[in-house]
Formats: sequence, C-alpha cells, structure tokens
Amino acid sequence: MGNSRNPLFLFFFLQFSLLCALSWARFFPADNYLIACGSTSAYTLDDRRVFLPDSAALLRSSGAKISLSAAQPPAPSPLSPTARVFTRPSSYEFQIKQKGTHIIRLHFYPFSSRDFNLSSALFHVSASGFVLLTYFGTSVPLLKEYILRVDAEKLVISFAPAQRSSFSFVNAIEVVSAPGDLIGDTARLVGPDRIEKFDGLSRVAMESLHRLNVGGRKVTPFNDTLWRTWVPDAGFKNSDSVSKAVAFSGRIMFQDGGASREVAPDNVYNTARVVVGANISDSNSNMTWVFAVRSGYKYLIRLHFCDIASRALNELYFNVYVNGYSAYEDFDLSYVTGSLASPRYVDFVAGVDSLEQLLSVSIGPSKQGSHSRINGLLNGLEIMKINNTMGSLDGDILVLVSPARRGFGAFLRSIVCGFAFVSLSIVGFMLLLRWRAETRNPVTWSPLATDVLDGKLAKGNPVVSGKFYF
Repeated sequence: MGNSRNPLFLFFFLQFSLLCALSWARFFPADNYLIACGSTSAYTLDDRRVFLPDSAALLRSSGAKISLSAAQPPAPSPLSPTARVFTRPSSYEFQIKQKGTHIIRLHFYPFSSRDFNLSSALFHVSASGFVLLTYFGTSVPLLKEYILRVDAEKLVISFAPAQRSSFSFVNAIEVVSAPGDLIGDTARLVGPDRIEKFDGLSRVAMESLHRLNVGGRKVTPFNDTLWRTWVPDAGFKNSDSVSKAVAFSGRIMFQDGGASREVAPDNVYNTARVVVGANISDSNSNMTWVFAVRSGYKYLIRLHFCDIASRALNELYFNVYVNGYSAYEDFDLSYVTGSLASPRYVDFVAGVDSLEQLLSVSIGPSKQGSHSRINGLLNGLEIMKINNTMGSLDGDILVLVSPARRGFGAFLRSIVCGFAFVSLSIVGFMLLLRWRAETRNPVTWSPLATDVLDGKLAKGNPVVSGKFYF
C-alpha cells in the first residue's frame, strides 16, 4: 500500500518543486505599468501580461484626449486596435515606487479611421528630461524601447505635435523597473589609439537598437524575464568560413556576481557561434557583425559570453574588436568564471565614423589559442544608442518640458530658443578656437607608435559582478 502511493507523492512533489523554481526565477518589478492607450478594456498578451486602459495612468493634455479604434487591426497584436491621439501637447504621469533604472516601451501601430490617419502623424516624445523622439512618424508597426534612470517620484512621458496641423499618437506604454544588475556604471571606451574608462553609464538614457541571439533562434518575450525579443544574428553577420553555430542541452550555471537571467535568458546562453579551424595570423579568421547606425552618438555594445563549446577549462582564448580597433586582447573566459557554461557579459562604448555610419563587432583568434581548439565564441549581442550632449536620442532639439501645463505657444518658444542657444554656442566656440589658434605657438606633431596603429593594446582587467571593470 505504501509503495503504491510513492509514485503519486513523487509526481506532486516534482510539480510543486517546478512551480517554486519558476516563481523564484521570474522577475517581479516594483513599478510595472502596462497601459493600453485609448482602450476601455484590458488586453492580455501571449506572454500573459495584462495591459490596462490608460485611465489607470494620470493623463494630462492641453487639448482633447481622443480615443480611436481600428475597424481592422493593423498587426496581430492585441494592443493594435486602439490608440490615444493628441492634437495638443500632452503627457502621461506615472508614480514611481522604486527609484532607479527603468525600461520604457512605446508601441506604435498606425491605422486609419474616419478622422485620423495615424501614418501621417508627426510629433516629439520626451521622458524624464531626455528627448526620445523628434519629428517622429511611422507607417509600419514599431516598438521603441528605452532604458533610463528615474530619480524623481514621478515619470512624465510627454507627446507634442511637431507642427500646428499635426498630431501625436501612441497605442500602448510600458514602464517597468529594471533589476539592479541590468546596467552597471562603467564600460570600456574603445577609440582608435587607446581604451579608456567610461563612467556614468547608469545615469544616461539609452535606446535599444539591436538584440541578437547569436547562433540561435528567436527568443520571444514569453521566454525572457524582462519581456524582450532576441532575434537571430544571420541578418547582421558577415559571411565567413571559420564559424559555426553550436547548442548546449545542459544546465546554464548562473553564478553570484555573474550575469543573471534578467541580463539575458537561458535561451541566449545555451547557443553560440564559435571560431573553429582558424589561422591565428589571418584577419579573415574573424567572425564579424555589422550594424547601420547614426553618427553623432556613442553606442553601448554589450557582448554575452558563456563557454558551452570547450571540452575543458583554459582552452579558449580570443580577441574582441570594435570598429576594427582592439577592444579586448587574449580574453580568457575560464579565468573569469572558473567553470564552463557560466555566463558573463562585457560592456564597450564606441562612436562611429560620420561618413560610413557603420558599427562593427568582431571576434577573432588569440595568439594564445590553438588551431585544434575553439578560437572564439559569442552567445549574444546588444547595441544601444546613448544620448548626446543635448540630452537627446534623436537630434539636437533641447529637452522638452512638460508641455501639457504650458501650452503649445510656450512649448514652441522653448524649441526656437533652444535652436538659438545652440547656434550662438557654436559661433562662440568657433571664435574661441580661432583665437587660440592665432595665439598658440606652432606645435611639431609626432606619429603614433607602430604598436598602437596596429591595434595592439594591453590586456584588460578581470570581471567583477558579471561584467568587466577597470
């Protein structure tokens, strides 16, 4: 009798253990606003998140708050049938329970109604003192994701028509607290002749541009604890004959102080691309990914590593290049993690050439590697745009104030004054440079050292708390 109960007891015990493990792994943000704009009812997505009508948020507008519904939804998303339209400067205000880094997602699904064609909208968007979008409009569904720090008790997201005859719209908004380990404060700033320390990363605003699952399939928000989408890397990778995709069916060993599941999910770390059979002295042995970006900004390049390919520790060494410049030499993942299948990530910051407007990332063999072993590995890759000196992620317009309380005239005057201030600043700076050039003694220039021109830089420092620090 006792033996007949054991299988049933074991079954329920395993089910309970699985539920406990899933609830432990799932991230529960302190701030979790999911807003279906213009809707009168809630929507549930495939990832089981519930979006509530925007009456749940504090909506302010100096004009009408127009709600639209589409007769035929433009996209297979539950959020696409409704939208909130503003003909005057307006804003959403969110009470912040936990100050710190937040994720903002803006959903745009343009459709036509009797009174508005959302594809013809043209508007600006700002949040927490940063400009997110200027003269923005779209005729196709778009999801815009931003990461920024909120230190106030309220987060204000403002929408303002770019012209008197235009309007703004939004279909859905997400405001979610980010885990504390998502964005560190330092990174490695990669330049043509040296690597420097980049401080203050946690205090800038960033726009997520690309998120790749290298060597693997698409990862949907259902399988990501922060509800992100990771796409395959094939569309960004240059063709080569030295790399191959690998997969791992074992357990990913997340460590304290290492990358967590919120940094990237298991489905990113259990696939990779590796460099095999490479000629260490041949630059064509690198595997490279290329991205089209805008000049005038710096970019955060986050690389995810998890050695799922080596047979033993201390067999994998490789170099990392950003825009063709050496970013990390003789990277030894075993030294950092002390075990196989244990994830880490490294953050780099770099600008782009104003003519090419391309950002490249390469992984290549190290001189310490061996032709008979794996000579390079990458599991995931993220590219994020960092705000410029004007506090903007989209052009040089000054930071927008909360327009719903000032009216369109005051808002327009702030834009004009902003442009005038920028113009006068540029003129003053050029005059200062001319004066200094006329008064300075001639300088004899020396060429750079050969080893610097060849991109040979010193090794970096060990990894702490899941990423590299100086």
